[in-house]
Amino acid sequence: MAQIKIDRLAHSYYAKPETEEDFALKEMDYLWDDGGAYALLGPSGCGKTTLLNIISGLLVPSRGRIIFDNVDVTTKTPEERNIAQVFQFPVIYDTMSVAENLAFPLVNRGIDRSEVGRRVKDMLETLELSAKANHKARGLTADEKQKISLGRGLVRYDVNAILFDEPLTVIDPQMKWQLRTKLKELHERFEHTMIYVTHDQTEALTFADKVVVMYEGEVVQIGTPAELFERPRHTFVGYFIGSPGMNILPCEIEGNKAFVAGHSVDLGANYGPVDGARLELGVRPEFVRFTEGVEAGIPVSLVSVDDVGRHRIVKVRLAQHEMNVIVPEGRALPDKLAVVFDAERCGVYANSHLLEPEDFDNQVVGYRDDY
Repeated sequence: MAQIKIDRLAHSYYAKPETEEDFALKEMDYLWDDGGAYALLGPSGCGKTTLLNIISGLLVPSRGRIIFDNVDVTTKTPEERNIAQVFQFPVIYDTMSVAENLAFPLVNRGIDRSEVGRRVKDMLETLELSAKANHKARGLTADEKQKISLGRGLVRYDVNAILFDEPLTVIDPQMKWQLRTKLKELHERFEHTMIYVTHDQTEALTFADKVVVMYEGEVVQIGTPAELFERPRHTFVGYFIGSPGMNILPCEIEGNKAFVAGHSVDLGANYGPVDGARLELGVRPEFVRFTEGVEAGIPVSLVSVDDVGRHRIVKVRLAQHEMNVIVPEGRALPDKLAVVFDAERCGVYANSHLLEPEDFDNQVVGYRDDY
């Protein structure tokens, strides 16, 4: 297990990058705690796999350093870094049995035969593959082959880190849930440093202690699942986390009020003026509700209603802007629709970054703080 430090790291696939747009990874710094469980979350092309491959040693970064426990490993190979990596598609030996595949990385490292047998038996039971221990891998299903790939990474107890690059892509939904649960159990048991790449927010939020949200080559926020939901520090985080994501509405700000399409919205704090910034109000659908009378809220028009069982997602239009409202199961919609926002749950964003209230002496356009 290792503490992993990312020091002023940036990467471009161009030989001579000239502008920031030439970088697949914008400059970043972060310290990954020894024994932590992390998820790299974001859409395709945001830089997740690039960052993972730099940590593993498959890529050498254009700039910056990777440090494992105070040792600079930037130019070291994956083997020298002592990491295990599980890829999106199964990496196994078809001619070997399930047990032989699991034993292979241990045998290669000269682990005592009795210890190899104990670890393989334990992993077979963990992955529920004991009945197929002596079956050749070529005859297994895609699910079973990927379970072997996971096992080959997890069977090594002495690694500095275990890295997962969308490892459950080929797994059916029910098995995904079971394997995520197993990974969580194994992390709690062995306390490996684990980094898990995914574009699936459910996978990230159920696996990780902290989630690293990436967008267009940048880390836009690092936090616990609760922090990402309750206080997204970038509009992309609000949009990407949650189902449906956060409502983001263009606005103007005056003190403790926002104005959306000419309608006043109370805020939970006072904000000063921000010159030249694109201002937006962010509020999750869970924190918007319908009022009984139009005079008590902001009038909206109905667009659609989706019944998802436990609640309904009601899409409405406020002027030219669409937004979602979560309505609990069994609650009727008013005849005339009007909405109110929970003032304490509203966030104000300048150029997509969350603004802090009452802190504008040094405010600049495009403000952002540390992740």
